[in-house]
This record gives sequence, C-alpha cells and structure tokens, in this order.
Amino acid sequence: MFALYEEGGKFLAGRVMSEAEASMQVELDSGKRVKVKAAQVLLRFTQPSPAELVGEGQRLAQDIDLDLAWEFAPDTEFSFADFARDYFDARASQAQQAAALFRLFDAPHYFRRMGKGMFKKAPADVVKAALLGIERKKQVLAQIEQWATELAAGQCPTPIADQIYKILFKPDKNGPEYKALVEAAKRSQTAPLDLLKGAGAITSPYLFHWKRFLFEHFPKGVGFPALQAPPVKDSLALAPVQAFSIDDSSTTEIDDALSVRGLGSGTVLFGVHIAAPGLAIEPDSAIDKVARDRFSTVYMPGWKLTMLPDEVVQAYTLVEGRDCPAVSIYFEIDEATLEIRRYETQLECVPVVANLRHDLLEGIVTDATLQGQAPADYAFAPELAFAYRLAQSLKAKREVVRGKPETFNRPDFNFRLLGERSSEPDGSETVDISQRARGTALDLIVAEAMILANSHWGAQLADCGVPGIYRSQASLAPGIKVRMGIKPQPHAGMGVAQYTWATSPLRRYVDLVNQWQIIACARHGRTAALVAPFKPKDAQLFSIISGFDTAYSAYNDFQRGIERYWTLRWLQQQGVTELDAVVLKDGLVRADTLPLVFRALGCDSLPRGAHVRVRITGMDELTLDLHANFVERLDEAAAAASEPPEDDEDAGVLTLVIDVGSDDAPDANAAPSAS
Repeated sequence: MFALYEEGGKFLAGRVMSEAEASMQVELDSGKRVKVKAAQVLLRFTQPSPAELVGEGQRLAQDIDLDLAWEFAPDTEFSFADFARDYFDARASQAQQAAALFRLFDAPHYFRRMGKGMFKKAPADVVKAALLGIERKKQVLAQIEQWATELAAGQCPTPIADQIYKILFKPDKNGPEYKALVEAAKRSQTAPLDLLKGAGAITSPYLFHWKRFLFEHFPKGVGFPALQAPPVKDSLALAPVQAFSIDDSSTTEIDDALSVRGLGSGTVLFGVHIAAPGLAIEPDSAIDKVARDRFSTVYMPGWKLTMLPDEVVQAYTLVEGRDCPAVSIYFEIDEATLEIRRYETQLECVPVVANLRHDLLEGIVTDATLQGQAPADYAFAPELAFAYRLAQSLKAKREVVRGKPETFNRPDFNFRLLGERSSEPDGSETVDISQRARGTALDLIVAEAMILANSHWGAQLADCGVPGIYRSQASLAPGIKVRMGIKPQPHAGMGVAQYTWATSPLRRYVDLVNQWQIIACARHGRTAALVAPFKPKDAQLFSIISGFDTAYSAYNDFQRGIERYWTLRWLQQQGVTELDAVVLKDGLVRADTLPLVFRALGCDSLPRGAHVRVRITGMDELTLDLHANFVERLDEAAAAASEPPEDDEDAGVLTLVIDVGSDDAPDANAAPSAS
C-alpha cells in the first residue's frame, strides 16, 4: 500500500509501513521513515510506484487546460478525484487523479482550497483580475530582463537613469529598476556604481555628490515659497553705539556685530549685537516652518543653500550703513583689570557703521598693531585693540577651567572657485585652495565675544527659569562628545558653566529658537517663563534638538565630502604627484598642506607622527578615494612623542560620509566654533 500526502505545500508519496487510527508511518524512496497524520493523506494506491505516480501526475498536470477546467467545474465544492473523473475519464487512473490534485493546488487564482482535497472555483471577476495580474507580472519580468541586458551591454535605460539615486540609496527592492540593476551587476560581475558609470548614467562625479545630497535632504527641491519678511513691530530705541561686524567677504548672513564705548574712562561698555529676526518672525509662522524644515544653512565651496530666503535674510542682516534691529548684550568691564562687573540684554536698533572683512584685513590687523607695537592704520583700531585684549583675557580664564590650553596647530583651508558664476557649480571649475592660520587676532576677537555672549545668555535663561537649547560636554576625556539638551550644564571644551547657540539666528534654527526665549527674558524678566514661546519640558524643544542634530551633522558631512572632492580636483589641476604628510595610524596619513586624510601603502608600520613623502597612484572622484604609496621618510627619528595623542577626527574621510569630531573643540587641537 502506498500513500500520497501533502506537507508544507509539497506532495510526497511513499510505502505505508504501519497504520493507526489517526496516523501512519510512511517510508519514502530515500529510505527515510516519517509519521504522517491521517488528515494529510490524500490518495491511497497500490500501483504504480510512488515515484512513478508523482512523475506521471506532474506531467499530466501540465496538460490540464485551466480555462476549460474552470468552465465545466461545478459551482459547489468538489474533490480532486471527482474533477479527474469529469476531466479525464469516469475511470480516471491514480496518476490522473494525482495530476488533477497537483493542477488544482497550483492554481489558486482559479480554484480555492476548501479543505482536505476539496476545492471550489473562484468567481469570474476574481479570476479575471488574477489573470491580469499574472500577465502584468510577466510583462514586468520581461522588462527587467530587457533593462538588465541593456545595462550589461553598457547602455542605461531612461527609467533607471531617472531613478539612480533612489535605486542606490533608498531602493525599493521590489521595484523593477532595482531588480534590473542587481541582475545586470550579477551578469557583468560589476559593482552597481561602476555599472551605472560605465553605462553613462553618471557623467559628472560632482553632480552625483550634489544630486545625491539633494535627493536625501531636499527631495522637494531647494526653492523657497513666496515669502515676505515681516517688519519688527516693537518700537526700538536707537542704541548710542557705532557697531562693526567682522566676517569674510562672501558672508551675506551677517548675524553679529561688536561695539566698544567708554575707552579711557576706566569703565568700558562692550556690546555684542545679534541680528534679531526673532523680533519679527513668529513661531509656527510660514517663515518659521521654512527655517525649521531646513534647520541650517548648508555651506560648500562656491555655493550655499541658506536656511532662509535671501529677501528675508537681507531684511534682518546687520549690513553696514543702516540701523538694524538687534538683540544686544552689554558687558560693563573694568578697563584696567578687564573684570566683568555686570551685564544686561537690550532689544534695540543698532547703527552698523562698518562690515569689516577678514580677507581684506589679513596682514593689516595683526598682534603687533593691536598691541601698539606697530602703527594701526585702520578703522576701529582702539576698539579692536581693547576687544583683542579682552579676548586674550577671556581665553586665558577659560583655559584655566579647561585644565589645558587651546592650541591652533592646524590651519583652516579656504576653497575658492575661480570665475564668475550665477548658479551652482558643475564640478568643472578651477579651484584655488589657500590656508588661513587658526586663532588669528580677528578670529580670537569674534570667537571670544560669541562665547561670552552665548554663555551669559545661557545663564540668563536659567536665571529666568526659561528653557533653552544648550550644548554641553561633561569632560575632555577621549570619547566624551558634545551633547544638546534643554538644561544648562558645563561645557568642558569651552571652559564655561553653560553654553547656548544664540548668535547666528539667520543661519541656524536653534539660535533662532534661543533668541525667542532670550527676547522673552529681556521683556519680562522673572515672569518670562509664563510667556516664552517654549515652556519647560516642552516636547517641541526635544523634537527641534533631534531634527537639528540630524540635519546639522548631515550638512557638515556633505560639506566635508564636497571639499574633499575639490581637493582631489585641485591635485589633478595642479598635476601634483607627491605629497608630504604625517602618519596617523593604521596606514592613514594627513597631508601637510591640504585638508586630506588618506591611506598610503607602506605606512602601516611607521610610528605615529612620522613625517613622510607619498606618491599618488590613483584617485576616484566618485568614491572620493585617494590611493598612494610610501616613498621616503622625511624625518630621521620617530616623532610619535612630539605630538600629543588625539582622536583622529579626519580618519574616516575615505568616503563621502566623513566621521569627524565636534565643532565645539573637544580636544586640545581644535578651535572653538563659537558663532
């Protein structure tokens, strides 16, 4: 006796070795013996053999016309054996019955399974819909096959070319475009990125990086809706100051300016004046929603995506020659000892008389001129001299709290794309890379003024019981990162008791949020918590922190990645074949005169700090990889002990997404990003 049974959607047949009331033991052709429930057994037979029955049944099943079978099948439930007798012959053989079972079982769009060996034909509309679906699936499979063939042959179908960023970075793995690319990659044994490049879908590495960034972070485009900057409704007093800003010539979002009054009187009033969009823009307004959607301005060589529309920025920026609404904080300072006696916040109109520019004053405003050791033939010389003396004092006091000095032994790199341009770059421009030493006099003046304002505004928010968005760092120990939260806590990297970001409201959303809270404190003092836009434990603040942190990190990653692209372009344009570098670890080296960290073969065994020369052997602008080999050692002795251990924040720059340290100076070699 043999038995045919179903298990897990498969049909098996074997010899019945023993049988009980509810089960039987069956021996398969492989020799394996299994226990089968009686409810699973669909057919008992004595001949042919199990293998012959299954084989013949599968062959006959393919000849059963499903459309014909559906037409004459009864509307009520029926068994596969009855179906076989109707379709084949009244004396249908065991193989024909098995064929009927197999065919009915494999056609659920025609026949529904109703139980042990029982079926019922599906309604006509269901069958029609199922057949249409099957036909569409066949067409999709044919389309996938065609696209895969074209890709493997070096041609990119238009539907795939139009979706390469979605396919590569946010794929629908059930989509035909994705499946075609995977299939073509398997056939050609080529990585998908290289396959698309070879097929002409990626023609410009620069545009690939740029469009990928836009796809991931600006899927709706970079344009702004039509918005008008609302006027400041407050009646603001005109401040009796002559304010000046210090920025690069390319800066259009001028957030901050300084003023100095009372020189020579023994008491100096030092003012930090911040552009005040918060006096006009209301939370949850149309402009606020735009700013919150972007969270920050995105910077890159030769271009930027501003957080706010330019017409809105220009309404509040501290441009020279006009009286600008500002949130000002004044510090009353002993001119001799530089002791801060008191401070206060004012909402006012500030006359901005000059926008000083770093690049135009470089080499003119120096330590020597500021300290009276050389003639100071430039505007605001006395004010800048006092601000520089104050900045040196503030920095020294912070370093006492830090426990170690801040050092600036790595330069800043300025990227400039040559030629006039009215739209974003396309990657073909000539790039100029120059160095600017960190910690210059003007840098120090601005940085310390912003740290002073941000730390004291943080204290003012806490004193008034108004929540703000703070940045804190528990210690300078390795691995301790800067965190954002709503409670004032020490910032070890800055060396201050608390620290906010409130001095760049035109280009960072958290600064705008903090400005709203500071304005409430300036207007209402101790009762500010009752009227401030954001209340203690407000869930919106946590949402803003999370969104800003994600966006700001992504923007910084993109900026560093695109700067790496331009650095590789510079190497090509200048025909550079060798670089001098310092060994970091695990074969990574840092170029002496470029913002470039890369792996150099042959440097793995060299000590940290060793000075070497490497030869460039290749580069890939698409993956941002630079390949190099060790040429020679430039120093005689290992210099590992000459450079203090630090986190290699540039060590991950071998791809577009670069892992770097915080901009809040967590280590001894990083400058504070105060503004």
